[in-house]
Parts: sequence; C-alpha cells; structure tokens
Amino acid sequence: MNDARRTRCVICAMALTAGLALLAGACVVGPDFKRPAPPTVGTYLPPEPAAPRPESPGPPESPAAEAVQRVELGRQIPARWWELFRCARLDDTLREAIAASNTLAAARATLAQAQEAVAAARAALYPQLDLGAGARRGKAGMGATANAFSLGPTASYSLDAFGGTRRRVEQEAALADDQRYQLAAAYLTLTGDAVTTAIAIASTRLQIATVEDLIKNDQKNLSLVEREFNAGKVARSEVLTAAAQLEGDRTQLPSLHQQLSVSRHALAVLAGKAPAEGSPPDFEVAEFTLPDVLPASLPSELVRQRPDILAAEAQLHADSAAIGVATAQMYPSITLSASLVQESMALARLLAAASRTWSAGGSLDAPLYRGGALAAQRRAAVDAYDAQLAVYRQTILQAFGQVADVLSALEHDAELVSASRRALDIAASSLALQRSSYAAGKTSALQLIVAENTYSEARLGNVRAVSQRLADTAQLFIAVGGGWWNDSASAPPPPP
Repeated sequence: MNDARRTRCVICAMALTAGLALLAGACVVGPDFKRPAPPTVGTYLPPEPAAPRPESPGPPESPAAEAVQRVELGRQIPARWWELFRCARLDDTLREAIAASNTLAAARATLAQAQEAVAAARAALYPQLDLGAGARRGKAGMGATANAFSLGPTASYSLDAFGGTRRRVEQEAALADDQRYQLAAAYLTLTGDAVTTAIAIASTRLQIATVEDLIKNDQKNLSLVEREFNAGKVARSEVLTAAAQLEGDRTQLPSLHQQLSVSRHALAVLAGKAPAEGSPPDFEVAEFTLPDVLPASLPSELVRQRPDILAAEAQLHADSAAIGVATAQMYPSITLSASLVQESMALARLLAAASRTWSAGGSLDAPLYRGGALAAQRRAAVDAYDAQLAVYRQTILQAFGQVADVLSALEHDAELVSASRRALDIAASSLALQRSSYAAGKTSALQLIVAENTYSEARLGNVRAVSQRLADTAQLFIAVGGGWWNDSASAPPPPP
C-alpha cells in the first residue's frame, strides 16, 4: 500500500469517527431538566381581616401630614435602586464600593473559573489529537542490541453513545450559572449593606445631635432648680432629680458614639478601604428623600430575578444533570482511535516513507459487575436532586416571607412615624406649658423635669421611627432582588 493510500485510510477512519460522534449525540440518558413552575400566588401578604367599626370617631389627624408610600407590584425596579433616595453622596459611595469591592472581585474570579470548567468539559465532545515521539534501546533476536525510534500523531475519540459527556457539560454549565447568580447575590449584598449602613450613620448622628440638645436643656433645668434651691424655694430632692435627668441623658451618648464608629468602619470596609485610610461621608437624614412609589416584583417574577432563588435553581439543574452522568456510567463506553507513525531502527531514516505505519481500531468497555456501586451512585444522585428540590422550594418560601415582612414593616412604619410625630407635638406643647407655669411659680421643678423627660423620649422616638422607615424602604428593594438584571454593566445578566 503506497503512502497516499495509507493517508487516505487514516483520514477515512477519522471521518468515520466524526460521523459516529454525530450519531451518538442522539442518545442522552437521564432526565431532561425542566424549570419548576412559578408559584400561583399573586401577592405576598394575606388578606387583612375586617377592622371593627369604632363606636365613636377617633381624634383628628395631625395637621402635618406624613409622607405616603405606595407599593406597585409588577413595576420594574431600577438597577441602581439607591438613586431613588436622591442622595448624591450616597451615589458616590456606592460607585466607589462597587469598583473597589474585594468580594465582587473574588466572585468574578470564581465565575471565570466555573466557565473554564465548562470549556474543559466540552472539550471531551471532540476527537483528541496527540503527537507522540519515542526512543528505546534493547536486545533484538540472537542477543543483538538495537535502537528504535518512533514519531507520529494519534487521534482518539470516546463516543458519547449514551450522553454521559453531554450531561457532564450540562452539569458544569449549571454550576457556572450558580456562580453567576452568586456574583449577583454578592452585588446585591454589597449595595444593600452600603445603603443601610449609610442610613444607620445618618440616623445615629441625628440621635447624637438630639441627645446633645436634650443635655443642654437638662443643664439649663439644673441651673434653674439650683437657683430656686439657693433661694429656698425648692427642696434638695428636686435638685437631685434634675441632676439625675442630666446624667441619665448623658449615658446615652457613649453607646450612640460606638454605633456611629462601627457604622463608619463598616462603610469604609465596604468601600474597599481600611478604617484608618479614610472616613466615609457624614450622612444626614435630611439628605435622603423617602420614595413615594416603591416598585416591587410580582411573586411569579421574583423567582426569576432574586439571586438566591436562581442560584438554588441552577444547583437543582446541576443535580439533575448528575443523574444523567451516573446513569451513563451504567452503559458501555466506546473509544475509537487512529494513528500514523514513523518507525525506524535508525534516527536518520525515521522520516523515510518506508518507515511509515498506520492503524485504526476501537475498544469497548462495558461494566458487568461492580457490586451494585453504579446503581447506588445513581440512586444517590436522585436523592441529591430531591434534597435540592426541597431546598429550592424552601428558598422561595423564605424569600416570600422576607418580602411580606418588609411590606408589613413599611405599613407599620408609616403608622409609627405618624404616631411619634403626634406624640412629639403633644410633648412639646406640654413642655412649653410647664416651663411657663414654672416661671410663674404655679408648678414644681419635678413636674417640669417630667415634662422634659417625656419630650426627650418623644423626640428620640420620632428620630428612630423616621430612620427605621428609611431603612425598611431599602430592605424592600433588597428583598425583591435589587433590579440587578436591568444593568449588565453592574452585574451579569441571567443566561438565556
């Protein structure tokens, strides 16, 4: 057989291998993954029971109307949802945090690693071509010593007759999707933590300013009572009461300063800096605008948008593909190979045409008895899928519960802000009346101090209620997924 004919035979063998590979792709064992159906519920909160009808009308509402928020289910959430607070310094802080986050950098690298694993698994679907070279020395015939040299390519292909390789590729692709959604979850966590920490800084600073103002009033009251005591108009006990009020308000400052320090350090770390490298902005509550319209995803949309749910679904897909991998291992495997090798006893004649040999063949490996190991592996893969399906369903329930909690909190926050505002107005009017009465000698210092204490509690309560409403508004955007899917520049979009 001449050289041209040998070459054509090798090429035909390789072509036959490729054709068989195409035919083998038609058989893929194991279940085909189907996305679980979305929930049928159309809202997050249960129907409210009918409120009892009051026998008499209640007190009139405060003239100062509080901001009204309206949740719109099904409305698109902006990718940069924190811009709804209309705080320029918050926008700058978030841009800095996203750019410098080590957590996002690690998540991106992990995603790239998972994508390379997909490429490595997919390579097994194609023929493998290697170049081999060898040299050996040994005895040949009658005790003579001889050299042997070889050089040439070898092609091999493992027929994916039952789809085990394709299921492996499917599994690795699902795991890559899992990492994609882990990156989105890290992005959501980073932005959510940064926003809530900025609100905590603003709230704590306002509380500190409020307490410091109250301390100044306490000092004025103490001086007033001491003058009255020196004039013999009040008892020593009233002086001690005024002093106790002053020191009681002072005890609130250390813990508030500690809260402020912790929040500042946390925001610096989120921005990719050590606390000593720079201080975050001193946010003010007045900088934040409370959004009047709150876009939120429908329950059927939430399961296709929230990163933790999508990650659980991707893991479920990977476990489904693992069943196919385990099933394919129970069937025979077929490997085809072809080689074209130059062999010679002398290195100088290695490339001569007469030294060329070729071969083509195939092998079959069929499991006969493995002690039940292969069947056990498949059952274990099915059990893993069932377990992950339960995890997926529980993840959805927990997500719905979180959204429901935040929606209820926002409703109660509005009531709390309105009630605390009315309580503050009443306490302020009562304090002004007590001060006038005390100056006219119609009331005691103890009554004035009680009014001061009531006013301080009402003022701090109102500050905390307003801050909590801002924080819960941010929590709603976090609970519904944050709109990351609307901005491919900030986070990876879901795969088709």
